[in-house]
Amino acid sequence: MFRSDRLLALDVGASKLVLAEFQATKSGVPQLMDYAIGKLDIGSDWEADTSAYIVSTIREMMREHRMKPAPLVMSISGQAVFPRYVKLPPVGRDKIMQMVHYEAEQNVPFPIEEVVWDYQLVSGLGTDELNVMLVAAKIESIKRLTDCVQAAGLEPEIVDVAPMALYNTVRYNYPGLEGCTMVLDIGARSSNLIFVEENRIFSRSIPVAGNAATQELMKEFEVGYEEAEALKHQHGFVALGGVYAGPDNKVADRVSRIVRGVVTRLHAEVSRSINFYRSQQGGSPPARVFLAGGSSVLPHMDTFFREKLKVPVEALNPFANIPVSPSIDQDRVTGDIQLLGEVAGLALRRSLTCPVEISLLPPDLVAKKTMRRRQPFFAMAAFGVVLIMLCWWIYFLRMREMLGTRVEKVEMRVGGLNSWASEIKKVSAASQMVQSRADALTSVIGLRTVWLETLEAIHGAMLEGMWLTGLQPVIEEGKVTKVDISARGFLDQLTDRPDATATEQFAERLRALECFTEETTILRELAVGSDDFAREFTIQAPLSVPINLEQAAPTPAAGKKKAKR
Repeated sequence: MFRSDRLLALDVGASKLVLAEFQATKSGVPQLMDYAIGKLDIGSDWEADTSAYIVSTIREMMREHRMKPAPLVMSISGQAVFPRYVKLPPVGRDKIMQMVHYEAEQNVPFPIEEVVWDYQLVSGLGTDELNVMLVAAKIESIKRLTDCVQAAGLEPEIVDVAPMALYNTVRYNYPGLEGCTMVLDIGARSSNLIFVEENRIFSRSIPVAGNAATQELMKEFEVGYEEAEALKHQHGFVALGGVYAGPDNKVADRVSRIVRGVVTRLHAEVSRSINFYRSQQGGSPPARVFLAGGSSVLPHMDTFFREKLKVPVEALNPFANIPVSPSIDQDRVTGDIQLLGEVAGLALRRSLTCPVEISLLPPDLVAKKTMRRRQPFFAMAAFGVVLIMLCWWIYFLRMREMLGTRVEKVEMRVGGLNSWASEIKKVSAASQMVQSRADALTSVIGLRTVWLETLEAIHGAMLEGMWLTGLQPVIEEGKVTKVDISARGFLDQLTDRPDATATEQFAERLRALECFTEETTILRELAVGSDDFAREFTIQAPLSVPINLEQAAPTPAAGKKKAKR
């Protein structure tokens, strides 16, 4: 019930864990109090189950840095999720969720019940087009990570995605950026590419990162994973313009050639992503590049991309506007700053309102937290019930004493009131008759209102150039279950889309109405001849709520009264 001013942020990477402790300042901005970076000793076996490593590493980091449990916000790798960017027609807020759910079912490459997903309305509300970002991940993948966190003694409140956390970090720490900003997060197993431009966001996970260079070094030098990693860190750098280490250091020369080859592949993927962003998302070319991730610190990495992309390239500083506690060694933070962008964005998620707020918390944790939030109210409700029962018990004792003396007086007066009983029965019977008539009239008025609203909704869904020619209800078992809509449209005013005729577009609009279901179909559409000026068609639209005609029928008493008149 009380919000803690401490929080923990956990970034789960492919080879490392970053756990940071923040504390909210008076202004609400989180301040970095301490952090720990733990390496997952999985070697080159990237397909191995890392659950045990994650649990032990979290416990070890908390023990070494004396971090106590606190509300946790965690992020997962961008490679573990499926981001999709869809455009929706303009609709009200009440229908956005329904349309987004439909798009999620169509775009997520797994059954919707097997994934946990969330969406973010990027832009377009109130305009001619809505831009929505969908993010989904398999429930079993998310649950495996959250189970590890819980086994380590923590419980996540939010499960964010690393690229989205970096996006929030950039938007908060660099509020005055103009044009397009590209963030290149080069990790161990994959690289995340994030475009930041006004209210637009686009991200992509590239399967080229530091581990690709390590794998090439293992083949080139015929050594194990640890030896290849040591070679990369000791001699690796991004060679520039064909100039390598030189004949004096043949090992460094070979390593730099391999590293440059991998970075060149990464640059090719980055270039393809930029072209896709510009052509498909309507974005602008990057005006600047921020580097992040553990593999971005290889020497000359910034120079390489600066020369290739012809834009300024610098390291991302996640603490430009986020304060850092004076108790932390500033040189230590500077040396690890490329790994702290995600945890800074996670801290912002819980402390402030962020531009992108995605949460992929698995269903079991959502249900658990919902029940936990309700427990205090359940306890208060139970206490209230007991208190009310006690008050009523005292009240009834007192009333029993008071009523005992009045019962005799009442019994004496009852005898005199019996004569009024017959008159009361007559009035009651007349009242019931009037009520039955009123109910019948109310039902008729309600039915008329429903038909008027339905007709207005159909008119609103019609395309320009269309007009109604008939509206025939379909009655089944005393209920109106469907409506056959007959209409025509001027051929010179109807516009067919490549994927749908004007009639199909009208049917799609009817399906989107609350009064009709998704089973709305085209029953008949007459072929258009050379001499025809209009298209004629019939659409059958099942009602989402059938209308019971028997309830709207007048009662026999009301019918007789009307006939008598």
